[in-house]
Formats: sequence, C-alpha cells, structure tokens
Amino acid sequence: MRTSSSPELEESDHQSTLQWILTRHVTPPQSLRASISPPPSRARNSPLQPTSHSDVCSPRDITSSLAAVEAGDAQIHNHLEYFSSHISSSAKPSAPLSILAFENLYKRNQHENGRHWVIHQHDHPVAGVHYDLRLQINETSSISWAIMYGLPGNVNSSRLSRNATETRVHNVWNHLIETASASTGSLLVWDTGEYEMLPYRANIEQVTDDELSDGDCSPSSNLTDSEKLQAAFRTRKIRIRLNGTRLPLGYTLSIRLLNSENRHEQPAKPSRKRRRKTSAGRLLTRETPTTSDLDDDEVADSHPNSMDVSVSALEREIAEQEDEEVRLTNAYPGATNSIGSIHQRRWYLSMDRYASGFRPSRIKNHSDGGRRMWTRRREGDRLLGFEPFFVMGRETERSVVTGRTADEVMADGGVRDFVGRKGWRPVTE
Repeated sequence: MRTSSSPELEESDHQSTLQWILTRHVTPPQSLRASISPPPSRARNSPLQPTSHSDVCSPRDITSSLAAVEAGDAQIHNHLEYFSSHISSSAKPSAPLSILAFENLYKRNQHENGRHWVIHQHDHPVAGVHYDLRLQINETSSISWAIMYGLPGNVNSSRLSRNATETRVHNVWNHLIETASASTGSLLVWDTGEYEMLPYRANIEQVTDDELSDGDCSPSSNLTDSEKLQAAFRTRKIRIRLNGTRLPLGYTLSIRLLNSENRHEQPAKPSRKRRRKTSAGRLLTRETPTTSDLDDDEVADSHPNSMDVSVSALEREIAEQEDEEVRLTNAYPGATNSIGSIHQRRWYLSMDRYASGFRPSRIKNHSDGGRRMWTRRREGDRLLGFEPFFVMGRETERSVVTGRTADEVMADGGVRDFVGRKGWRPVTE
C-alpha cells in the first residue's frame, strides 16, 4: 500500500481511494460486507452497464464482478446463468448436488408460489462463522435469519435450540451466490432445497403418533406452502420441513418469535460510537454490527453490544453512507418486504423432534430417577428419524453444490491471508 510523507498527501490519498471505490463499483457484496444492513449508498457517474461472462478472466476479476452484481452495480438479465457459470468451473465431481440439479431446483421455483430455500455458511471477518437461513416468500424475495451455530442435528443434545436473528429481506437470486473476498470472508451453499409447511402445534411433544400423522398429512387449507409461510410468519409461529440434499429426510424446524421481541417498527439508525486505538494502532469500535451475524446469546459474551470489532477508517466511512430506504423497508433493492419482516428481531429455533421422526422413551437411571431420551420411531415398515449430525464449521463443512470448503472458496476467489474471527466452536454436546 502506498504511503505519503505529509498529512495533506495522506488525506488526499484517502479521499482518492474512497472515491475510486465508490465510482468503480467494487464494493464488497451486501451479504458479506462489514455493514451489510443497510448497504452503503454508491455514487454513480455513468449509466450501469451489463456484465457479461467475457468480463471475467481471473479469480480477482470474478470476485469483483460478483460483488458488483450483488451490490446492484451491474445489470444481470439471467442470475441463474451468471452464478452457475462461476460455480460450475469450481465444482468437484464429489459434490452431493450436481450443477444441473441446482439449476433445475431454482428454475421450478421461479414463480409467485415458489418455495426455494438455502442455508449459507458465512465466515465474516468481524461477525465470525454463522449460518444464514433464507426462505422464499414470493417470486422475487426471501425472508432471512442468521444462526450462529447452524441447525441442530442431535435430537438428544442439551443445546437443541438456537437463537435466530431476523435480517434483511433478500432477492431470491441471492440463494445462488457462492463467493469470497479478503475484506468480507467466504459464503458457501451449505444446503438448499424446497420447504413444506406443517400445522403449528403449541405442545407438539405431547401429541400422539396418530394425531401427528393426521396433522402432517392433511393440509389445513388450500393455500400454497409459500402462502402458509406468510400466514405463519405473521402469527410468529412457524413449523417447517426442509427438504434438501444434506439435511436428513423429514428434518423439521419449529421457529417462533420471542414475546420480548415482538415489535413492529424497524430499529432506529445506529448512532456512531466513540472509537479507540489499540497498541498496534488499529481502530476499534463498540458499534453494534448490523450484518446477519451476532445472533446467539448461548455464549456469555456474544451480545453484540459487548463485542469490539476492528474496522478501518475507510471501511467505516463507506459503511456510514447508508441507504435509508433499505433500513426503513428492511429489504434490499429488487426485493419486496411483503411479509412485514423487522430487522434484528430474535426468534427461537428448535428441531421439531416428533415431526422429524422421533419419539420419547424413558431411560432408567438410578442417579436421576430416569430421564427421557428420544429414539427413532416407526411408521409401518419405515424407520423414521436419522442419525445425529453436527455442524462443525468452516474447516470441515463443504458446499453442497461445489464440494468446496471455505478455504477452497477463498483460494478460488484469489483471496490470500484472510484473518477470520476466532472463538467459534461447534455444538457437539
């Protein structure tokens, strides 16, 4: 990086660099940048030009082009073709979901009643590793939650539940993105598929097998699944089955909004907080990150207001140029918040054990008088449920579409020397 010998030259370089970033449209992707929600406004001195595949000729160019597309600085007429062309060149033969199946899945949900979903693993340098769940609500848009530890996979875990933080309404084509950059980390497709809505039951674990079967098989109305999702979202109680590639057959979630979080207005614009410097000269802030990130208070120090994050002065200046419309509507450009999504509300997410194929049984234990364990149940000749699975984080988890780890997504994007947030640990108990 070039340095100057005087404060005047240094300030000039700073302003020049900032102007170059804003006018050349190389802002990091909205779902990855340090201040995703809302994204910064961008100066446009010339009309937007369509981006073609011929513009991409190197990993660095790929990262910049993907960033421009997601930020809205490049016009793409066919997002599926554009993103598929990027990930197909990096896909491994061992990937569980073929590129063709990935494309067909997206195509058949390109309508008002589409029910596409995706879980992205996002390794952000500030927020750290977390998992973004996005559910399609109409032809163009999806509601989103950030889940720090990923979905629960062990039916007898002592930490079966998660906090899920509501984030911005995204464009459905965001489901296709798998990319990385040095300043924003990696984003990979952990799993994707189509969802199915089930009737919500307040006391699901007290329901008999017969009642459960009746409720699961008989729809309560003639509404489509996307319409049922919208209705359930408005009642703040969602029971949803995720049919995917990685998740086991029948995997079902119960998601409800905590009473303390049941607000109906978007949060106020975050105020600028006082900064301080470390001994190394880095700027630290106690601003609450507004990304799809810090969401789970199962860790004592995980509340966003208790965390210091490192942000350069240049990044801060860009992030402070907020798009007020995005903040007020809680939807990115091109997406429609037709469902009343509110930014940063905390929901309670848990595996629905009955609907996922399990039943409780009493295990004799002299020390505690016997405790309840969940075992796989049978339905006729079929054994339901599944063996436990655990979300192990960036070093282990691979993209269901390309078979790549986060490090491999970084390498394919030409990213070197990425420094991620430390301290993330998988839930294995």
